[in-house]
Amino acid sequence: MATNCSRHDDQELEPSMLLIDMVHFRTMPVLAFILVGLVGTLAAPSVARGTPENDPKTTVMSTVAQATDILKNHQAPQAVRRRELIQTIAGHFDFTDMARSSLGYHWRQLAADQQQRFVRLFTAFLEDAYLNKLENYSGQKIEFVAETSTGPGDSQVSTKVIQPDRDQPIRLDYRLKQDGGDWKVYDVTVDNISIMANYRNQFDRVINHQGFDALMKQMQSKQQELVASLDK
Repeated sequence: MATNCSRHDDQELEPSMLLIDMVHFRTMPVLAFILVGLVGTLAAPSVARGTPENDPKTTVMSTVAQATDILKNHQAPQAVRRRELIQTIAGHFDFTDMARSSLGYHWRQLAADQQQRFVRLFTAFLEDAYLNKLENYSGQKIEFVAETSTGPGDSQVSTKVIQPDRDQPIRLDYRLKQDGGDWKVYDVTVDNISIMANYRNQFDRVINHQGFDALMKQMQSKQQELVASLDK
């Protein structure tokens, strides 16, 4: 169950909260590779590029191989690396489902055009938020723990992040669902705390107190800050 976060009376989303202050400060180094899809070195056989991604574990591992190559290519300008990372993970995350999940029951109350606008903004926000943490990646080792079927067409790939300066590894689990012949990530948990559940808790409070338009305005404002930061 997601941990509730304390809020101010006006229920405004603070910039830090939108950057997953909600997980825990000790997980911040992990944020650099949550969106990328396990960038690092898995303690498992490598997967050659072009291998058919027909199971959850292979999906994760193939994304690792591509993303790691991009992150290690320090000869390329950072802007190029960021663009390549987004292109690499775009097909492996179900951003529409993640956006829908982050709004909970509020999603059904929106008109189709509102849903489409939110999906676009939520996707851009996630990409920019995590790309802002790209510099935190410094080659931490990530070990594959297990792949568990959690129902028909649903699976969890469990890993742990080994950080040299910490005694206990951070558990990083990816929830994936089957979409045709592919597997796509729809949630990530960090030490058993769901990223989507935390966003849902925050968004619910803002919508209930200020409305959907206020949430969109706050997210747009924060995304503009993120874009400006990436351009520096």
